[in-house]
Amino acid sequence: MNAIEIRDLTKTFREKRAVDGLNMTVPQGAVYGFIGENGSGKSTTEKLICGLIQPSGGEIRLWGKDHGDPVARAKIGVLIEAPGCFPNYTVWNNMKLHAANLGIQNEDEEIRRVLHLVRMDGAASNKFKNCSLGMKQRIGIAFALLGNPSLLVLDEPINGLDADGMRIMREILTDLSHRGVTVLISSHILGELEKIATHYGILRQGKMIKEMTAEELNADCPTYVALKTENTEKARDILQRAFGRAEIDEQTGEIRVYGADAENVARFLFANFGIPVTEIRTAKISLEEYYIDLMREER
Repeated sequence: MNAIEIRDLTKTFREKRAVDGLNMTVPQGAVYGFIGENGSGKSTTEKLICGLIQPSGGEIRLWGKDHGDPVARAKIGVLIEAPGCFPNYTVWNNMKLHAANLGIQNEDEEIRRVLHLVRMDGAASNKFKNCSLGMKQRIGIAFALLGNPSLLVLDEPINGLDADGMRIMREILTDLSHRGVTVLISSHILGELEKIATHYGILRQGKMIKEMTAEELNADCPTYVALKTENTEKARDILQRAFGRAEIDEQTGEIRVYGADAENVARFLFANFGIPVTEIRTAKISLEEYYIDLMREER
């Protein structure tokens, strides 16, 4: 079953159409990476899914039910923008207030459970204002996890985090996915998203231009040999004739040769043309490169 199914969704603010005929499918148990430039409609779509704003047209279904169904709505946890906390209250007291607001039974036990999930067991007595950005983001996810939701909707939860904060966030989201929680996560940090996402949706100007699985992305992102020589253009022309596809990366000055082996490329250049290779490595097209190329094609 799909956790989210969206068909022909639209949202208009005055004269501006923020979401424009959007179609989207998020399978149960997926970590769905929601990608798009600023203003592409990601946050608006997430707010529509959560019922924070109402659509102008189209349909949103959660586990086969209308997104307004109270049973379906009760299964969603949300972190959009920042958690609403009292700065001078402790983490524990903020959690208590939120749990009471949700009408959660056995609230102390539930708070301990979610704080453990987000690696915040030892921070319950900290005042919220004294927590780091990474801790505040994890507190926001703990808020979203109260009540044991089946779907988490997270808007940019890793933005602004340092390397260790990103690692912890990756571990938390992967752990939740293994527990069967579906995660819809938007982020501009595509390198981090690529490490955890099982599915992707790419938006542009309110429209879904591409949906794919991680396996499909992997198939569309070939490996290549990246090398440097003293005569870049001549080497590129030779390698293109020999191996079929060779390009110069304008940013790095490297030649990229697709569908080839690094040792064979280096040996071929030197043995047949006397061109030495000064640097060589094997790499793969990243999600970020794939996204940038896709955006260029759409312009």
